[in-house]
Amino acid sequence: MGRLWDKYLGTQYPDSGVAPRSATEVRAALLAINGPHVPFVVRNGTPKERADLVAECRIRELGVTLKTRMRLVLANHEVRTLGERWEASSPEHSGGRYGRGPANTVYRQWEVKRGPDGRRHKVETFRFDTREMNSPLQKAVLDAGWTWRGVAFRW
Repeated sequence: MGRLWDKYLGTQYPDSGVAPRSATEVRAALLAINGPHVPFVVRNGTPKERADLVAECRIRELGVTLKTRMRLVLANHEVRTLGERWEASSPEHSGGRYGRGPANTVYRQWEVKRGPDGRRHKVETFRFDTREMNSPLQKAVLDAGWTWRGVAFRW
């Protein structure tokens, strides 16, 4: 049953033979991801968030906020992660939506335009895949010899 939950929650283990680094080095590796080439910010968590680090991405075009809260567990050499999503109200969902737990989602925005042949075509004007945020975080954790463990219910 444990492997089934690991698969559902997106738990990933480092390659065998990779010696785990210190928590300070893992924290530094995650904070080093920040920069102009990434669409999100990794920052220290607040007491209210109950996390050591938080990766946050705001997609203004769609009114979506994504957060990945990370807690470093030194005893197990693992980073426990909780993904959260807030979506602003839309015609389909009047009150907006909130979700937590693992979810690889691709957010897209479309427009209808006339092509050179005079016919109308649906053209993608915006695209964001949540893996663009999670993959660099996971790579930093796994390269440090730690486990990336997703959680959904208990934090």
